[in-house]
Amino acid sequence: MDEHNKRQVHKNRMNRPPYSLPVDPEHQPFQALYTGSCFCEKVMFEISREKPLDAKFCHCPTCQRLHGVPFQWLIYWNPEEKSQDYIIPCKISCKHCCTPIMDEGRNMLLLYPTLVYFKDLKHKWLFYPTCHIFYSRRAIDIPDSLPKWEEYKDQSKLMPETLREECKEM
Repeated sequence: MDEHNKRQVHKNRMNRPPYSLPVDPEHQPFQALYTGSCFCEKVMFEISREKPLDAKFCHCPTCQRLHGVPFQWLIYWNPEEKSQDYIIPCKISCKHCCTPIMDEGRNMLLLYPTLVYFKDLKHKWLFYPTCHIFYSRRAIDIPDSLPKWEEYKDQSKLMPETLREECKEM
């Protein structure tokens, strides 16, 4: 597909999964387990899976700048239907309040769980992070006993929880 056609398909991506359901009588009914919204609640979404593929606290500079926070809580989904027919990565945000909602990459969907309405703590726990990534770029120490990866999980070195511990190792 040429670049012009990719751009046209990109403009119409909201009419296809994961952003909308296929119009197909054979398709399984969608059962929303969770709901969420942007801050102004003009963009609402539903989640049909019980738990994400993974959840992490990210300390990378992009998350710090994009959200104006020392780290960001992220949940990862493996999209069932992958497409190369439009431009990815693709960041989705509300055009009214500018809340970042989702980031679609080639092999994953990234969602910000602070936008999800959890029924109770048990359901929120299913989304709790398994580790910290890009901890070498942290703005503050987070002594929570979760593994701290220098960069990506399982692709970099594990790090001490605090700067004090890190300096002792030098």
